[in-house]
Amino acid sequence: MATALRPIGHEDRLTIVDHLDELRTRLIVSAAVLAVAFAFCFWQNGTLLDVLNKPLKDSTPTTQDAKGNGRLAQAAAAQQVVQRGFAASARAFAALAGAENLTPVQRRALAAAAAQTADAARALPKTTPRRVPITLGVGEPFTVTLTIVAYFALLFSLPVLLYQAYAFVLPAFSPRERRVALPMMLMVPFLFLAGLGFGYWLVLPPAISFLQNFNNTNFDVLIQAKEYYRFEFLALLSTGLVFQLPVGLLALNAAGIVSARMLRASWRYAIVAIAVIAAVLPGVDPVTTVILMVPLLLLYLLSILLLTIADRRRGDRGNLTDAV
Repeated sequence: MATALRPIGHEDRLTIVDHLDELRTRLIVSAAVLAVAFAFCFWQNGTLLDVLNKPLKDSTPTTQDAKGNGRLAQAAAAQQVVQRGFAASARAFAALAGAENLTPVQRRALAAAAAQTADAARALPKTTPRRVPITLGVGEPFTVTLTIVAYFALLFSLPVLLYQAYAFVLPAFSPRERRVALPMMLMVPFLFLAGLGFGYWLVLPPAISFLQNFNNTNFDVLIQAKEYYRFEFLALLSTGLVFQLPVGLLALNAAGIVSARMLRASWRYAIVAIAVIAAVLPGVDPVTTVILMVPLLLLYLLSILLLTIADRRRGDRGNLTDAV
């Protein structure tokens, strides 16, 4: 089990059986971490669903359309009008019940009417209710919850899983190869998490807002939980992967395919390629496309800086590539 806690040295000589034993140990550790993370996420599944539902709650016509357009917004506005009417009726009945020259029976009847209308007013929402996805079928709430829990468990286990993968692969690299590979491997989880955060806070809200509010007066805007969560995870996975742009360019640079000088000379083509990538990602609206282009351009500039440093450390041995 100790091999699961530290990588094997490059100079160590292991048999095939030793390698298989190390692989088994790392798989057991990874499975145990996944099981613990899954149990924790299942315990907190309500909180996780609230996190995923927040972009929908803040972006659908029911909560966002100030003019009351959309059938859901109109129905919510009508409920609020009824609620205010009941509240006004309750106050009127209470005032009448306190009037003079009433018989005890009349006074009790007015007091009862005031109480009933006040209860009716409290039962109706005072504000527009926030939206949540709908489910179809008997088992969908349970199966969708299990799917969400599994995705979050994988995300929370990612640091341990990546460490186990790195520790198993790195001994095959020579010290020189390790100096090149290790920084790129360390960048992967940080860039992926940065992409997830960018996608959740800056990409999903405008994308869902545009897509859900488009022609909302012509549709009953309802969204199924399975499709909504699939869209969210595809969008977040896409932003997490495109944030790996510096790692991919560093790998190509290490292979002698691209260099910093080539990236600087091809910046016009890079802008077009970034625009195409941003356009084909989930959330096909122009707002999301522009928002996605900004970090990709910044990552491209960061890649130029990193490749410049790498070229200088290698003595700029990519002259052949630059000439091409």
